[in-house]
Amino acid sequence: MGSGASIPWYEGGPEVHVPDEPLLRGGGSPRRTWIGILCVALVGAGAAALVAAGNPGNMGVCGACFLRDLGGALGLITPGPKGRPAVVRPELVGLVLGALGLAVARGRFTARSGSHAASRFVLGMWMGLGALVFLGCPFRMLQRLGGGDLNALVGLAGFVPGVLLGLAFERKGYAIGRTQPAPAAVGLQGPLLLLLLLVVAEAGWLAAAPRPTSGGPPPRAPAALALGVGLLAGALLSASGFCAVNAARQVVTRPRGMLWAALALVAAYAAVSAATGRFSAGFAGQPVAHQDALWNALPMALVGLAGALGGGCPVRQVVMTGEGNGDAFVATCGILVGGVVAHGVGAVSTADGSTAPGRVLVAIGLVWTIGYGFLAARAARRAAAPTP
Repeated sequence: MGSGASIPWYEGGPEVHVPDEPLLRGGGSPRRTWIGILCVALVGAGAAALVAAGNPGNMGVCGACFLRDLGGALGLITPGPKGRPAVVRPELVGLVLGALGLAVARGRFTARSGSHAASRFVLGMWMGLGALVFLGCPFRMLQRLGGGDLNALVGLAGFVPGVLLGLAFERKGYAIGRTQPAPAAVGLQGPLLLLLLLVVAEAGWLAAAPRPTSGGPPPRAPAALALGVGLLAGALLSASGFCAVNAARQVVTRPRGMLWAALALVAAYAAVSAATGRFSAGFAGQPVAHQDALWNALPMALVGLAGALGGGCPVRQVVMTGEGNGDAFVATCGILVGGVVAHGVGAVSTADGSTAPGRVLVAIGLVWTIGYGFLAARAARRAAAPTP
């Protein structure tokens, strides 16, 4: 898959040398691009199959929601009127292990770490919180579009400008930092920990998590199917390098392979949803969604900006964790904490719309991330300026 090139390994960062660029990165041949698009389309079809098998509506794969569920399973979320969102999602663990397995099988596993961990954690936290006000990460936003949920179009109208604002900061000198090679043990911490949590949960040792046979909330597909689809999705997303943030960047940049891949994901999800009788176009009555237009757009603007500044969307951070990126694991932990905070302060939206705490925290998050991007870009410009 190539002899190696200097490419932006994470969104918005400086170029680093990697031995084998993903299919949708680095401006490869048309054949490689089309293979990458097909990989992402298959992930979209698999996500729709998980919904048909029992996952919540239009939530075959969602980085922010599934990390929130993990927080609930660990007892970090106080049960609400409808109970605690508590389950270790096999799909989540599968994404990590699938990416890890592909890297190991190809002899390309390279642990990396060491750049701006505090910023990655906090930016991840804002992604997690904003996603739960919108009710889904960017990856779920694409699935909602594929399922006919037109409220996701409103979210998309906020997400793309948020990402492009991050791109503007990048062009002013912003960078999240350069990851450095690290011992393999560093890159394995995230994958092994998530695997351990899945084993513990399936054994029934997590008091907060429902047993596999309990039939209690939240709804989910059979564990074996969920893990299998997750493993395949992790490998395909790693091979393609797909990221919803980078797809949004390609609205104004080239090449546009990742943008086409996002459209292919939506189309494949829609096709399987229609075949299984779950496609429903409109604004009203959509599963795990609300019609509060402004507070669909602004939270996704926050997620887009934080993702652009932090190195990728939630699902991309999870996949990079499997690839051995310790910095992505830090961001993943931040997303989990953001979900926990959102529940703790009542910021999670409902079918009736956003909440006052959610609106306030999204506004604070936008000011926070814009301020961070501005100050970090200014500091980078000053550091790069020639000494008189």
